[in-house]
Amino acid sequence: MLEVTAIDRALITVLLANLLAFGLFWFDKTQARAHGSRVPERLLLTFSLAGGLGAWMGQHILRHKTRKEPFRTLLGVVIVVHLIGTAALFYVLLR
Repeated sequence: MLEVTAIDRALITVLLANLLAFGLFWFDKTQARAHGSRVPERLLLTFSLAGGLGAWMGQHILRHKTRKEPFRTLLGVVIVVHLIGTAALFYVLLR
């Protein structure tokens, strides 16, 4: 039987967080086009903290909130914090 390590769990969690962040950007873009109920920017930024790459890809692939300030700048800061936190997590797990 295969053993699931802490690194495996962390990788799966990061992957799911990135997919969720991308999905939120996709949902918000869809709602914006349909003039429906939108995802609050605070929630997008919060999920971007866990899934920074997915959020970045959602912003650029979907062309969503690319010109809106201060959201664009805040998202950049949140993604940097995400990358530092992810690197620190894997540094601790790999020690």
